[in-house]
Amino acid sequence: MRLIVGLGNPGAKYNHNRHNIGFMALDEIHRQNSSFSPWRSRFQGQVAEGRLGSEKVLLLKPSTYMNDSGRAIGEAIRFFKIEPQDIVVIYDELDLPPAKFRMKTGGGHGGHNGLRSISAHIGQDYRRLRLGIGHPGDKKLVSNYVLGDFSKADNDWLEPLLREIADHCALLAEGKDSQFANKLTLALEPEKARRADDAGKKAPARKPGVPQSSPKPKAQSHIRQARKAKTPDIPTSGPMADMLKKLLGGGDKS
Repeated sequence: MRLIVGLGNPGAKYNHNRHNIGFMALDEIHRQNSSFSPWRSRFQGQVAEGRLGSEKVLLLKPSTYMNDSGRAIGEAIRFFKIEPQDIVVIYDELDLPPAKFRMKTGGGHGGHNGLRSISAHIGQDYRRLRLGIGHPGDKKLVSNYVLGDFSKADNDWLEPLLREIADHCALLAEGKDSQFANKLTLALEPEKARRADDAGKKAPARKPGVPQSSPKPKAQSHIRQARKAKTPDIPTSGPMADMLKKLLGGGDKS
């Protein structure tokens, strides 16, 4: 069993909050994958069971509110005996610009109260999908910002991001985080992905222990080589000059 958790706060008034982007991602995964059961209450949250690729998956949206998310996750993993490497937590990230994402395994909570609670209950070694929502610019504004709704303009990047996560979530379930990240980058930032691919083609891998050969000098024609040849210095006076004149037939006739 694999566990994919989306973080957020329960209740209609929080549905479109920036803090609820994890819930939104799970709702899109559920909507796009018909194998999942309807949502039902279990493990102090809303759960749905289904398959993604070759894996059986439990989707979980904790109903304990963000700051106590770890209680719901702890119940689920103890029941199914799920290991940390089989858990993915999807959540909002202030330190990433909107529409950006990062995959990460383990680490601290970075001030995120949802992660703080999860790590306290199950340790830090779970996998994380961080979804950028941007920062309001002032620490005092953070609370109102994350509990504020996404704007209509945000839908231009939010909807494609959630759609691509749902399209490729089977890779998450199968533990193929790098492939998942590559697929999202290719779909959301095709120009960046193309530049990275071109750079890889232009710089062939160098075999370890084999020195890199210097480029061969450009071949020159025999005419160009003759032009570059130095003209020898011939003396015009003195004994050596007289001898050369006699040898070459250039002496004065007597």
